[in-house]
Amino acid sequence: MVSIVPRSGWGARAPRSRSTTSWSQRRGVTVHYSAGPPGQSVRSIQDFHMDGNGWADIGYNFLVDRSGTAYEGRGWLVVGAHASPYNTSHIGICFIGRDGDATPAAKATIRALYDEANRRAGRTLDKTGHRDLNQTSCPGDDLAAWVRAGMPADDISEGDDMVGLAKGDTGERVKYLQVILMKAGFDLPEFGADGHFGDETAAAVLAARKSQGSEQDFGDRITGWAAAQIMAAFAQAQGH
Repeated sequence: MVSIVPRSGWGARAPRSRSTTSWSQRRGVTVHYSAGPPGQSVRSIQDFHMDGNGWADIGYNFLVDRSGTAYEGRGWLVVGAHASPYNTSHIGICFIGRDGDATPAAKATIRALYDEANRRAGRTLDKTGHRDLNQTSCPGDDLAAWVRAGMPADDISEGDDMVGLAKGDTGERVKYLQVILMKAGFDLPEFGADGHFGDETAAAVLAARKSQGSEQDFGDRITGWAAAQIMAAFAQAQGH
C-alpha cells in the first residue's frame, strides 16, 4: 500500500462541504501540476483553492512533492474539483511544482498511487494528464509525455534496477542498492557496498522505508514500492 500523509498531518482545514462517489464510477486517474514553486505547502494550495477560487476544499484527491511524499487531499472517493466534468469519474493527483520539476521519486509515487487506485477499483483505470481532458497546459510537457507513454516503469527511476532483489542475492544490482542506501544516510558500517544482500542491508532497507512512513516490517526484499521509498529517501538526502 502507498504511504500517504493524512489531512491532519499537513494541517488541513475542514471542507465546507463534500460529496462522495463509488469505485464503480471511477474510470481514470488524472495527473496535474501545481505550476508553482516546488516548496509550496499543501496548506497554501488548499487556502488558494478555498479562499481564492471559492471551492469547498482543496481541489485534488492527492498531491505529491519532489521527495516522493504523498499527501491526502480529498481522498479516494470524495469528488474533487480538478477537471470538470470528470471530477466524479477521475481521481486527481497533483505534482507540487512546475514543468520539469518532477523527480524520479515523485513519478514513482504518482505511479504507486495509480496502481493503488487500480487495486481498490479491482480493474485498470485510464491514465490521463489534465490536458487530455481539458484545454490546458497542465501537467506540463514532461509529465504529460510520461503519462501518455503509459507511466512506463523504465522512466520512473533508477530504483527499478533494484526491484526484485531479495536477501541472499549478490552482484552489481545489490551494490547499486547499497550505494543508494548509504547516500540516503543509511550506513552499512560492517560490510559496506560488498554486493551481498545480507542482514545489514535488509536492516538499512527497512530503515529507509520507515523514514518514508512505511508501515511494512520487512527489508528482505525490494518491491516496487520499497524501491520508490528508498529513492525518495535518497532524493531527500540529496536535497532534491
